[in-house]
Amino acid sequence: MTISALDLFKIGIGPSSSHTVGPMRAGHAFVQAAARAGVLSAARRVHVRLYGSLAATGIGHGTDRAVVAGLLGLQPDRVDPDQMAGAVDAVRLDGQLPLAGTHTLPFHWGQDLQLLPVNLPRHPNALRLALHGGDGGVLLENTYYSVGGGFIVDEAQAAAGDVAGTGTPVEFPYASGEQLLALCARHDLRVADLVLRNERAWRPDADTRAALLAIWQAMKACVARGLKHEGVLPGGLDVTRRAPAMHAGLNARDARPNLITQTFAAMDWVNLYALAVNEENAAGGRVVTAPTNGAAGIIPAVLHYFMDFQRGASDNDVVDFLLAATAIGVLIKQNASISGAEVGCQGEVGSACAMAAAGLTQVLGGTPAQVENAAEIGLEHNLGLTCDPIGGLVQVPCIERNAMAAVKAINAAQLALAGDGTHKVSLDAAIHTLRETGRDMHEKYKETSRGGLAVAYIEC
Repeated sequence: MTISALDLFKIGIGPSSSHTVGPMRAGHAFVQAAARAGVLSAARRVHVRLYGSLAATGIGHGTDRAVVAGLLGLQPDRVDPDQMAGAVDAVRLDGQLPLAGTHTLPFHWGQDLQLLPVNLPRHPNALRLALHGGDGGVLLENTYYSVGGGFIVDEAQAAAGDVAGTGTPVEFPYASGEQLLALCARHDLRVADLVLRNERAWRPDADTRAALLAIWQAMKACVARGLKHEGVLPGGLDVTRRAPAMHAGLNARDARPNLITQTFAAMDWVNLYALAVNEENAAGGRVVTAPTNGAAGIIPAVLHYFMDFQRGASDNDVVDFLLAATAIGVLIKQNASISGAEVGCQGEVGSACAMAAAGLTQVLGGTPAQVENAAEIGLEHNLGLTCDPIGGLVQVPCIERNAMAAVKAINAAQLALAGDGTHKVSLDAAIHTLRETGRDMHEKYKETSRGGLAVAYIEC
């Protein structure tokens, strides 16, 4: 394993990890590279080009604004969303862009930022940034690929085949679910224990636990904000936030049981948690990529479900849940993709569903084989899922899709725990199918808003 849990779970902003968080990180990385190269003071123009899916749905996803925010020196895990909005609005209004917050250049939004709906060879989510001097010559240029979940790689990394941007050696490396299960059996480890041991390559156990609990606090805070914020989501579809009214109705009904049950009452709360997160994400609020923004509501909803309905649930369960989920997310990212622009929504919602199913199975006492089985069930029944957001917005069908997948993850855990972990289709086979299905899927179904529901809505 060469990806940390804290790479998969990143605090950022909405509405998209690949179209907002990744491009913002790319802009920030570019100005930092310019500062190190000593060319900021000589720059007279910055040129931004967005390609492929970033161009096709970039406006609806706020990609243009995110890149500019990154060029201002802002970072998605630190910036206040309201502060970012004001700073970017000022650039558009004044026509002045202070690179890294220090060196100000003229910036003409419609000329210096271009949307080019053609794919570059390495990935459909690509952006090219260039700094020009007074004579028009290029001072610095680089191409970045936003490969899903807020991960970015530049041209050199992509050429070297480093799609994850990390190569840290770990204690128990595994490249497949089969290897993961063999390591757990050989060393008598739960899946969560094995991942925690691997996290020592980056930090002590205590720091990993503290960081994962901080991630959980950020997830809970996102739910809390989503339960309070009313009104209509931005973007022009006039989608009304449902979580606040639904929350009020559930509290009035007072039907929450004490133990995990298979009741509609419990499922209502799961739906509520997922809707709250993804409505907040659609509004550009603070969210945790899990493993992407478009699927950010699934893991928090399922973890909330466990923590709220299971007697004796503790912080240790939170850590175990997220570690077991990490094991699955790593396998999917390394062997297929978590990018909707690359493989469709099966790579976003499908991966999050599998990760949540694995995490829940872990904290409910599942064996490694049952954890793997739950993940396979969660992924298998999202295979073929297209990414066709209406209007290029992460709203319809994305918000409800998270609620559906959260419930599906819980059912996957129940099915796995009802068996002994043996099953016909392995997780590895499901991940392979995800990759191949993504390759076969027509481009119009991969986050371009040129097919599926996106077109059906317009036709209606």
